[in-house]
Amino acid sequence: MLAAGLALPGAAPALAGSFEFAPAPHTDLNRVYRIDKATGEVGACQFQLKEGGVGQTICFPAGEGAGPQPPGEYGLMPSRHEKEGGIFRVNLRTGEASVCYVFDDKTVCTPQAK
Repeated sequence: MLAAGLALPGAAPALAGSFEFAPAPHTDLNRVYRIDKATGEVGACQFQLKEGGVGQTICFPAGEGAGPQPPGEYGLMPSRHEKEGGIFRVNLRTGEASVCYVFDDKTVCTPQAK
């Protein structure tokens, strides 16, 4: 039955995304980070109240250091520090890590280090 559905004109197979999501460790911050597991690009989103409305999702695109990195296998690792707003970006192949956080409406990351 699946093969029949894929044979329909215009039908395309659904592909799983290569993203991982993790919350900031700060207990009073409603921010979620996302990473492209193949490229290491990091972004963040959070909820913000909107006057007279139900609120909105605000996203912070990749800024300095948070864009695509050398090919690898990347993940996110929150610290256990309750007041930390940033998150670690780790390269599972090389053991390198950097810290990513929101600064001036962009998600930024420190250089990768071992």
